[in-house]
Amino acid sequence: MHKRKIVVCDHLHKKAEEILAKEQDIEYVNAADVPKGGPLYEKIKDADVIITRSSTPVDKELLEHAKNLKAIVRAGVGVDNVDMEECSRRGIIVMNVPTANTIAAVELTFAHMLSCMRAFPYAHNQLKLERIWKREAWIGNELKGKKLGIIGFGNIGSRVGKRALAFEMEVITYDPYISPEKATNLGVKYTTDFNDILACDIITIHTPKTKETINMIDREEIAKMKDGVILINCARGGLYNEDALYEGLKSGKIKFAGIDVFAKEPATDNKLLELDNVTVTPHLGANTEESQEKIAIGAATQALEAARGISYPNALNLPIKEDEMPPFVKPYLELTQKMGFLAAQVNKGAYKSIKVIAEGEIGEYIKSLITFAVVGVLKESLGETINYVNAEFVAKERGIEILSKKNPETSGYKNKVTVKLTTDRDIIEISGTIFEENVQRIVDINHFALDVEPKGKMILFKNTDVPGVIGEVGMILAKHNINIADFRLGRDNHGLALAVIIVDDDVSKDVLKELADLKACLSVSYAIL
Repeated sequence: MHKRKIVVCDHLHKKAEEILAKEQDIEYVNAADVPKGGPLYEKIKDADVIITRSSTPVDKELLEHAKNLKAIVRAGVGVDNVDMEECSRRGIIVMNVPTANTIAAVELTFAHMLSCMRAFPYAHNQLKLERIWKREAWIGNELKGKKLGIIGFGNIGSRVGKRALAFEMEVITYDPYISPEKATNLGVKYTTDFNDILACDIITIHTPKTKETINMIDREEIAKMKDGVILINCARGGLYNEDALYEGLKSGKIKFAGIDVFAKEPATDNKLLELDNVTVTPHLGANTEESQEKIAIGAATQALEAARGISYPNALNLPIKEDEMPPFVKPYLELTQKMGFLAAQVNKGAYKSIKVIAEGEIGEYIKSLITFAVVGVLKESLGETINYVNAEFVAKERGIEILSKKNPETSGYKNKVTVKLTTDRDIIEISGTIFEENVQRIVDINHFALDVEPKGKMILFKNTDVPGVIGEVGMILAKHNINIADFRLGRDNHGLALAVIIVDDDVSKDVLKELADLKACLSVSYAIL
């Protein structure tokens, strides 16, 4: 009997070994103590599946040695150590175990929250290490009656909110990508104004790490907070700007911070460790016996299913097997995902529906186009937690209607795909096609005809079509040393114009505000593809 080989590259709870070792059709290898590099490469050279944690870099070098590899299971949530693009190129499926650490992360959030309110670590150290009994030095505060602001109300944030209510706290959440009812049905207030969060006594963040959420709390946001605010981050390093956090803590603007995650880890030399008003832990969000057991069981079970080719639970990528579909299809799938991602960046709000319209022969692959469109849209708010396997399920769970339409004939193109995203704020339609040699192009945005390569940093500027606008836009960008790489303009018959400006440099909120303040401006947004 041919045995499939599963190699565990990092230390897991013993449950994983119990599950894998008993399977008669599986060759199980525990390589957790094998040195990285050459010795590990020798172990995985004929592996069908490997299970990793953050200690094993799954990079191009490793993949070069794993010639038989079909799938990778990341035992946990984050896949920062995995070269997703290279895995996809090689047809290797990457899976994670996304929900096993939910309760552990929720409870750690409260551990930090209570530690900040009562300065428990410092009181503990003074008594235990210094043997000083000084009760009067440790006057804390109660959670009861305090206003808690939760940024991100997903799997973890919603459970934090539910438990905070049991502490008799006033709870308010900001999450533009959920339906307000998800919060209000639990008794949590929902806001679309981020300033409401900044006015809270305690703020905790529970979002994925995306371009939108990195440095979400910076100097400007901290300046708006009430004096003596308490900040908690048990989600991802980098969501709070650490320089701004340090300054706020040192000045006393921030009374206390509870931090489990850092922008760069291990964080043994992080300057936040110098301060006396910070409680810190070394990324312990998933470090409970229960959580580690769940992760091990999930990782082992997924590895078995993948090795046997049964299914690929929580797959984060979808290798395109070109021999199973015409060559012209793959570029359309990639383009559709990009258009969905662009639509979500421009049309921010609670998603109501996602519609894909396929014209021409590409319409025969409408089901795959829908999956890629949904992944593109949800990637903006959910980051790495969304994948090709769970995309439509997550969309339906969130009350997002998935629609599709096939047209055998096209409007001037051999094939064309349109992604229409409807939110509680607006509707956006983006159409694209593929020209010869797989050249991807966006050809229409909200009925403005354009010719835009879906790549790079984009400013979308809608305005009344009057003289001088392009010059004013150019002057503002030049003032901020932002170089224009390409400028595409679409006009309609109603005196309006839409410019898509490709730039070489990052565009700040201040620059967008200056553009928005121009008299002719109707709307402005910024996106990165």
